[in-house]
Amino acid sequence: MDAVLQALADPSRRVVLGILRDHEATAGELADALPIARPGVSRHLRVLREAGLVDVRQDAQRRIYRLRPEALSGIDEWLADYRDLWVQRLDALHTEIARGKRDDA
Repeated sequence: MDAVLQALADPSRRVVLGILRDHEATAGELADALPIARPGVSRHLRVLREAGLVDVRQDAQRRIYRLRPEALSGIDEWLADYRDLWVQRLDALHTEIARGKRDDA
């Protein structure tokens, strides 16, 4: 999970993941979407591959990248307790607001 969190910490890598969430893309297409040089994009893609967030396949001379959403499942599980906490707090807030409206009526 640490490698995934470290990979997600970089804004450029989050942009890459956002693109790959919608469709597969070549390194060139990803480079066109980022304000950095192609070697930098290649380094970002290597970090994402090593973290298990993207897969790559060869198609003739092109390398096609795709998102591996299952790599995010560990993060989702870790966040579940925090989501539950917020749901409880928002439910309590909703109850207090409803009580305040009844008391004003």
